[in-house]
Amino acid sequence: MAVAANRYEAWLSPEQIERLSTSRQEPASLAALRRAAFEQFLELPLEPNPLYRKYGYFSGVDLTGLDLAVTGAPVAGVAAAPRTITVLHDASGSRFEVPEELLREGVRVDPVDRIVAGGESSASEFFGGSEPATDRLSAFAIATTNRGYRLTVPDRLAAPVRLRDVTVLSTAHEALSVRRQIRAGTGTRLLVTEEALSTEDDPGHQRFLASSTGVEVADDAHVAYLTLHAPDQRAISVFQRTATIGTQARLAWVWAGYGGFRTKARNHSTLAGTGAALEDFQAFYGRGPQAYDSGVTMRHVGTDTHGQSVTRGVFTDEARGMSRGLVRIEKEARKTLSFLSEHAMLLSRGARSDTIPILEILCRDVKATHSSSVAPVDQEKVFYLESRGVSPFDAIRLIGEGFLSHVLERAPVRDLREILYPYLAARWEGRPILYGSAGVGVLPPLEFAGPSGADEWRFDSKLR
Repeated sequence: MAVAANRYEAWLSPEQIERLSTSRQEPASLAALRRAAFEQFLELPLEPNPLYRKYGYFSGVDLTGLDLAVTGAPVAGVAAAPRTITVLHDASGSRFEVPEELLREGVRVDPVDRIVAGGESSASEFFGGSEPATDRLSAFAIATTNRGYRLTVPDRLAAPVRLRDVTVLSTAHEALSVRRQIRAGTGTRLLVTEEALSTEDDPGHQRFLASSTGVEVADDAHVAYLTLHAPDQRAISVFQRTATIGTQARLAWVWAGYGGFRTKARNHSTLAGTGAALEDFQAFYGRGPQAYDSGVTMRHVGTDTHGQSVTRGVFTDEARGMSRGLVRIEKEARKTLSFLSEHAMLLSRGARSDTIPILEILCRDVKATHSSSVAPVDQEKVFYLESRGVSPFDAIRLIGEGFLSHVLERAPVRDLREILYPYLAARWEGRPILYGSAGVGVLPPLEFAGPSGADEWRFDSKLR
């Protein structure tokens, strides 16, 4: 692996931050937030916890030469679909399409420029809710924020709404840092897909992609948030997602990670209301020099809450993976059911993965368990498939694909395993995933699983 750059000040200058803030006519409070984040970027370590620094999964990161003001031609748009809000971020800016039907129902999308133009209070409300930076790259993401919007879905909509958010890296020395605020009103159903893609597989230099998302799931609302992460093999990606889940509300985070050079993803979810439910599903496939660093935090606050996190990764060549999960059950969170599962499969001697589950239980009337493992492919299974005429390579591939499918089959999205298989197959075969390419471009139309959109949300109390 390449040696990490030590001169972090070469990545970005204070003058670039000032020019970005001035060009967007930001209020003084937001400009100060950017400056503070830039100072943190210079001072904070890549990994704040000394227990994890030895793993070094973010070695080789060097973002020297990034240009926050770089622009380029817009990429081709995404086809419209019924009841689907489309947001497309690229070097030319952000484009929004909201169907007239949803506008009449009260759905509202406010781009960041409109939010900033609303004055100090509007900007502070939008940017003030972000998680504080704890490491160098999260501070970098805050300082460089240049895209964003707020989505508000009103209460009691009769039909589901889909938000389709596509970010495309298409220009040299590009840095796209997107911030979102999403509120799903009482009793609504919202299906979000966030897609991170590139127009070329190896641009010859590193580019930066950051995504910060805050989700409020109101009482009795159902939200599924699917991320397809398949940018080019030089992309440095930082994802930060937070959520608050209300009474009898349900949220599913679903992650399909197939691309990028270095990827850090953090999910922080608070089950605040009585009967709140959370499902956090993550599947990674890493090859070559790729590295994934995933962190999941489930905080149970309300009574009778249900949470489960299932993370699985398959790694080959020199790929690296880390899964760290934390379940915290507060003192008043009685009748909690919580399950944390982290498993990895290694297909080569050079691959490595670490799984670190943690339970913090402050209440007695709960049921919480965890499981974790890191192991090579089961040779007995390989032998069985070979005895049925399957080649060793195809046998290992079948076992690895089935290992990851266990996660995707649990997601509350209809036929998700089949929809995402072409992306996994492309990476397994060493083919690029490019924006606009046939078969592995943007995602097709998606639906909630089950006729009511809620049938697949049942929680297995046996914690199987």
